[in-house]
Amino acid sequence: MPTYDYRCDACGHELEIFHSMKDAPKRKCPSCGKLKLVRQIGAGGGVIFKGSGFYETDYRSDSYKQGASADKAKSTDSDSSTKETKSGSGASDSKSAEKKPKPKGD
Repeated sequence: MPTYDYRCDACGHELEIFHSMKDAPKRKCPSCGKLKLVRQIGAGGGVIFKGSGFYETDYRSDSYKQGASADKAKSTDSDSSTKETKSGSGASDSKSAEKKPKPKGD
């Protein structure tokens, strides 16, 4: 059974009521007693898929996500230092390649 959000147009009181979809919408405000209660359109509940047809990595715990982001940060740090080393040696190779004369065609 879903939970519905209601708001009273007379007094502005907001509440949630848990009732069946088949039940008629409530009309009487519990705060002021007037028949001005209106059901609001809500965002609905979030869907969580569980069972054998889904990946177990879809719903990881917060501690796992924090550990994964820490590992990712470490790997990007080591990758950037490796790139700096390669770019330093690659710059001298590209200069020596520019100095070589181009072969002439027929």
